[in-house]
Amino acid sequence: MTGDRVPENAGGHTQAYGESWYWDDRYTQDPAQFDWYQSYPALAPLISFYIRRRHHVLVVGCGNSAFSESMVDDGYDEVVNIDFSSVVIEAMKKKYPIHPNLKYMTMDARDMSSFSANSFDAVVDKGTLDSLLCGQNSRPNANRMLEEVYRVLKENGVYILITYGSPLYRLSLLRESCSWAIKLHTIEKLTSGNSSDDQNKELMFPIPFDSMGVADFIKNTDVHYIYVCIKVRISCPSFLHYTAGICCVAMLLVDCFDLYPR
Repeated sequence: MTGDRVPENAGGHTQAYGESWYWDDRYTQDPAQFDWYQSYPALAPLISFYIRRRHHVLVVGCGNSAFSESMVDDGYDEVVNIDFSSVVIEAMKKKYPIHPNLKYMTMDARDMSSFSANSFDAVVDKGTLDSLLCGQNSRPNANRMLEEVYRVLKENGVYILITYGSPLYRLSLLRESCSWAIKLHTIEKLTSGNSSDDQNKELMFPIPFDSMGVADFIKNTDVHYIYVCIKVRISCPSFLHYTAGICCVAMLLVDCFDLYPR
């Protein structure tokens, strides 16, 4: 099953989304497999464009998603999965007891001290940052997670954030946390796990945005936003975000592709 379950600023239990006890209880009561937002087949064209099959991949807040299994089935050498719910991690370990390409660890994305700096080529996040932003102390917790993601990524490594958060809200958070070169993609919210050729084409085309995070080219707002954040140590503002001009977008694309090892 694939879907949305995290309405930002909603009431009720969303304030506990940043707490491990909430997810332990939830996975105990509802152990059925669930993929947040999008399935792997829908995102595969974009994932394979930015992440090589040989790369060392980390999935944060993995839950009981089939996403990582699908990545391995699609040829990825190793996918490490972390979640701060010990209940779901134990369940996933039992599900994949002898799968050498999949590793599951109980770990909080806000404190990944078990991993050394520059450990991973890519980090994938489907809904984990969103969950923290729904909980208590949302901004400090989100910043801590982003700083940890940045730390464990290798130079020119990529953080792929799949979220319902629009550029108006997410770009400022990303820019203030670390030095990222950011590209924005969108994908329609789907009820099935499949995507059409037209949707794949739209998915692969980066969307320009201005310095305020306004993306004029987004016509359909019923989408998930995908922020591709490349770890850089360059302070040039024009490199760290898109401008609205098409020429600037093309230049940034060339720079980012040159930076990122194929």
